[in-house]
Amino acid sequence: MTRPALPIDAVLPELVVALRDAGQAVLQAPPGAGKTTRVPLALLDSELVEGRILMLEPRRVAARAAAERLAAELGEAVGGRVGYRIRGESRKGSRIEVVTEGILTRMLQSDPELAGVGAVIFDEFHERALVADLGLALSLEVRGALRPDLLLLAMSATLDAGPVAALMGDAPVVTAEGRMFPVETLYLDRPLGPGARLEPSVADLVLRAVGETEGGVLVFLPGQREIGRVADLLRGRLPAGIVVQPLHGGLPFAAQRAALVPLREGRKLVLATAIAETSLTIPDIRVVVDAGRARRARFDPGSGMTRLVTERVTRAEAEQRRGRAGRVAPGRCYRLWTRGEEGALAPYPPPEIETADLAPLALELALWGAVDVDALPFLTRPPEAPLAEARALLRELGALDAEGRITGHGRRLARLPVHPRLAHMLVAGAERGSRREAAELAALIEARDPLQGRQADLALRLAALRGARDAPEADRGALAAIRAEARRLERLVPEAEGEGLSPGALLSLAYPDRIGRRRRGTEPRYLLSGGKGARLAPDDALAAAPWLVAADLDGDPREALIRRALPVTEADLRVLHGERLGIVRSAEWSRRDRVVRARERLMLGAVAIEDWAWRDAPADVLVAAMVEGVRDLGLDALPWSAEARRYRLRVEWLRARGASLPDLSDEGLLADLEEWLGPYLAGCTGAAELARIDLMAALRARLSHEEQRLVDRLAPVAVTAPTGTRLPVEYGEQPSVSVRLQELFGLTEHPTVGPERTPLLLHLLSPAGRPVQTTADLPGFWASSYRDVRRDMRGRYPRHPWPEDPTAAEPTRRAKPRGR
Repeated sequence: MTRPALPIDAVLPELVVALRDAGQAVLQAPPGAGKTTRVPLALLDSELVEGRILMLEPRRVAARAAAERLAAELGEAVGGRVGYRIRGESRKGSRIEVVTEGILTRMLQSDPELAGVGAVIFDEFHERALVADLGLALSLEVRGALRPDLLLLAMSATLDAGPVAALMGDAPVVTAEGRMFPVETLYLDRPLGPGARLEPSVADLVLRAVGETEGGVLVFLPGQREIGRVADLLRGRLPAGIVVQPLHGGLPFAAQRAALVPLREGRKLVLATAIAETSLTIPDIRVVVDAGRARRARFDPGSGMTRLVTERVTRAEAEQRRGRAGRVAPGRCYRLWTRGEEGALAPYPPPEIETADLAPLALELALWGAVDVDALPFLTRPPEAPLAEARALLRELGALDAEGRITGHGRRLARLPVHPRLAHMLVAGAERGSRREAAELAALIEARDPLQGRQADLALRLAALRGARDAPEADRGALAAIRAEARRLERLVPEAEGEGLSPGALLSLAYPDRIGRRRRGTEPRYLLSGGKGARLAPDDALAAAPWLVAADLDGDPREALIRRALPVTEADLRVLHGERLGIVRSAEWSRRDRVVRARERLMLGAVAIEDWAWRDAPADVLVAAMVEGVRDLGLDALPWSAEARRYRLRVEWLRARGASLPDLSDEGLLADLEEWLGPYLAGCTGAAELARIDLMAALRARLSHEEQRLVDRLAPVAVTAPTGTRLPVEYGEQPSVSVRLQELFGLTEHPTVGPERTPLLLHLLSPAGRPVQTTADLPGFWASSYRDVRRDMRGRYPRHPWPEDPTAAEPTRRAKPRGR
């Protein structure tokens, strides 16, 4: 049959030759060129391929639609030469099979030679899905080791072809020109204000686009929730004849297909997620409204949580979206950003392998036998920290052994088409007589929420799923899809006899790191067994639960909001997780009570199940906790005597002048608190007991015997006046003493301290102890200022000596006898 001409047709002969000569190729073709429809048929017509042609699509709806178009081009129905295989559904095809990307991984793991397959086509490879990257890496290894005849082709509209071609052994790059009609691009005049809400802004832009154009309108929104809100905002405001059609992955296939076929009458308005960016053809679209947002999953290995984040689109994504307006006729694209903002957009979205939860990848690698990830030809290497976290989780689930090799249990998990957490719950739950319940939970967790976020309790969703009379109202379409998936999963695992497990106990098998115990207080805040904090909304029905298991959290790194969870009993946790329980002994400083608390705890990860006093805690453990108490209280909490304070000053004064002595500053003492104070804390278990510490002894012990002698010699605690009086030295920038002037008579050399004989600053006092003069040069004072002092003082203190020559007078502490 004659096929209508498409832009890709011009390069198909070149592509066939490239694959015949090199066995591998990269095809670059713009949106609408026809690569998805024509390339598999060209390979079929060329008779180059012996065996089936596999074509990978990133989404189920795209796989079905591509299979239908290919079959239509051959004048057949799906199930003849063209078939498809997606999760939970398949139609056999004898020569061409369109599959979602994860299907290829399963095929390779079960049959690394891919018997009966002659070519693998990676369509829309620019999306860089994790399973596509893995599939290409495994296919390249298979081609190099087992199947040199296997043809590999990567196709993309926007991908930088150079790195992919290099990865594929410098494969030839074939480039097709597009046949896109011109698309006029319109931008906002000014950026949206900081308080502007996305949905009303999009709705206003849609109304403008509908009023200014003709033909079908395709609106790109980040997610299903935004689609619903925009649809609500447009209700009653659109012209007659406008048919609003949502398009997202959560819809039944019949509803998705309805958005893909032309209307018999009226004008189509499709509200879509990124599902409509590539692969899918919506034939009557002439207008695109781009909200400029994309929703991506971001995995935080530190918390083990994946959160969906809404980000600005990249330039590549925006161009893909814009191209949808020029498929059938000249079109127009309305962008919800200014022309100036476009320069700040990133060029490409990040590869999923850099942002995703890598537990599924780690399990696949272990099943493949690739302990060393560098041995596989990845376009982007899996990041080390997330991969290490993923392997740690798999070890906790029993899927990997201590050396990172897959276990028999891990092989069972790898055969199930769900996340390893849920696969573990399915297998372990079925072994305990809870196969159906585990399948229902797994299907619920993987699906979009049928209650749309109302309350966190998964038990409400289970009740709705089972059709309970008192169940809350839920999305019937979503429930039907979940029931079908639950039945499919139930068939995949054998059931053993057992008493069965509660839903919360089952969920704890999947999320052993998200078992939460309620903290004290009025707010529903929880400590999770993985060490992170989480919280419930205050009005949530689960808010009083002492124990729960969190299946879905919002990913807040400080304290995540629990979105879906189940209560669980302590008894169930003891039975199911007994091998993970362990007694932890610790002595910790209580900031509230200002005492050391020595406790023994039965721990499940970071959560204590039981807690009792540690009666025979070793002295060194108590001392270590008391040291932390002193750190908390600060050095001022120690019993500082005047002698101890002066000793610190003496040592620090010498250190400032180059002496090699221990650091007795606040910073130095706190840094080595255990070393110098620890031995003196024996028997202390609270702030009140610090008063009995001999702090002076502790400080002196900080110095060696030689260092103590050095301090006593160079920074003496006191100097002796000629009268024999011991004069305490105050150590500061310049050490000083205070002394009555008469006690220095006869002293002709100024007293000094320190290694450089620093003069003491003498505060000379009157007989009444009042300051008279300050000097750092006593001989100079005798020779000059003393005369003025003598003249002023002898009248005030006539009974005290005021000799004309103080250097020749006797020092004295007494007044003259009366009458003299």
